[in-house]
Amino acid sequence: MSLFTTIRRQKLLSFSLLLFTLSLGILIGTLVNSGVRAERGQTAVDATPLKIPNPVELATAFSQLAKKVEPTVVNIRADYLARDTQSSRNRRGQNPQDEEGDPGFDFFHRFFGSPFGQTPEMPFRREGTGSGVVVDANGYILTNNHVVEKADRIKVRLTGDTTEYDAKLIGSDRETDLAVIKIEPGKKLTAAKIGNSDAVQVGDWAVAIGSPFGLEATVTAGIISAKDRAGTEQFQHFLQTDAAINPGNSGGPLLNINGELIGINTAIATRSGGYQGIGFALPINTAVKSYNQIIKTGRVTRGSIGVSLGTQANPELLEVYGANAGAFVVGVESGSPADKAGLREGDVIVSMNGKPVRSGDDLVNGVADAEIGSEATLGLLRDGKKRDVKVTIGDRTRVWARNPRISGEQAEEPANGESTEAKFGLFVRNLNEADREEIGFKEQGGVLVTRVDQGSFADDVGLARNDIIMSVNRRPVNSVDDIRKAQSGLKPGDAVAFHIKRARPTIGRRAGEPE
Repeated sequence: MSLFTTIRRQKLLSFSLLLFTLSLGILIGTLVNSGVRAERGQTAVDATPLKIPNPVELATAFSQLAKKVEPTVVNIRADYLARDTQSSRNRRGQNPQDEEGDPGFDFFHRFFGSPFGQTPEMPFRREGTGSGVVVDANGYILTNNHVVEKADRIKVRLTGDTTEYDAKLIGSDRETDLAVIKIEPGKKLTAAKIGNSDAVQVGDWAVAIGSPFGLEATVTAGIISAKDRAGTEQFQHFLQTDAAINPGNSGGPLLNINGELIGINTAIATRSGGYQGIGFALPINTAVKSYNQIIKTGRVTRGSIGVSLGTQANPELLEVYGANAGAFVVGVESGSPADKAGLREGDVIVSMNGKPVRSGDDLVNGVADAEIGSEATLGLLRDGKKRDVKVTIGDRTRVWARNPRISGEQAEEPANGESTEAKFGLFVRNLNEADREEIGFKEQGGVLVTRVDQGSFADDVGLARNDIIMSVNRRPVNSVDDIRKAQSGLKPGDAVAFHIKRARPTIGRRAGEPE
């Protein structure tokens, strides 16, 4: 056989193999294609119809918790007579239809509703709504003070009960924003189980129940996002949660996964006026302290020695005064226990009754919990030298009687002298001898702050009514004209430093904190 014949046969064989492969592929494709096409009207004789099961309750931790706790949650309606005047709106810088100010910039936005379209200068009946939690089967309820503080009449409705019960205010604690009210429903109520907020950890489940926007018994879930968030008042250190909280939840319970009460929902951080993922609840351990005093005496009493403390731990400052930790004294209230014991500005308190004081909070909490009239031994550093001082614990409201935010008394505007509007959102006026005598300020110089606009630069840096401005950017201030001169050289973005004396210290961890 020739080479040519062999090559020809190989080519023919290869062509035949290729043709066979293509034919097989076409056949398989045809079979597959015809296999997935359903003929019209064909039935699936071997298929079993699907069935929807009968309703069966699915037991979960959240549903069980809600059933268990909902009977302890109440809806609160507070009615009160209000007067909305043009002058008061000007002072607040608010629209009459927005009783709480601009929610877009109010970090701790209160959970009240507000009336719309009321006639200025006319008294009208205003209604606020909130929530509460039953903590005693005899009808005692915990809620927020801001829900009921202005109320002429308080109405309470239990979950699943259309009856509105009249409630009586037993007592309140403005500094933690708590109130205790009582109803007489003629039957024993279901009381919430008290938990321990000190055991709460970041990341734990949290459940909030209340009446957001009047929608009763609304249950939301989230986690504890953070702990020890500072509030607007000295004794407010909140649990932060992302469980949805909205206007109307105020005063309602925050619960752990076991259904135990761990907090009282108090505030939200929002730019919209509603839920944006950040809510705050007062820890139940703090609430219990106030509750137990209120049901016993009708009020909350805290100890105080009459010192103002630095706002933050400042290692460099403490080092200059010979300490590495402690509470730095920036002021002593005239006539206070601290004043009588000889404490001075610049002292660093490092211990109380032998227990270390690492910060201002340590001292504040220790003194506040001490029995009124008891004696405490403070260890302090003065000019780098250690010494012990004995001081008698006083009643906080009396020690700071000239501070209306602590004493609870409404401060009167000084009768003599006119206020001048200054930059920074503050009003000031010159001091005279009568002023100095009235507010207990004996030093020379300074001008009196008569008003600070909410949300202004002055408010942001911690200036408060009745502060005395001694200098601006290290320039002495002896009159209102000196304030104007200091302001005239300032440009937008310039740093401004105020040196103030706080004759009537303002509560809060801002400029100088009273203790």
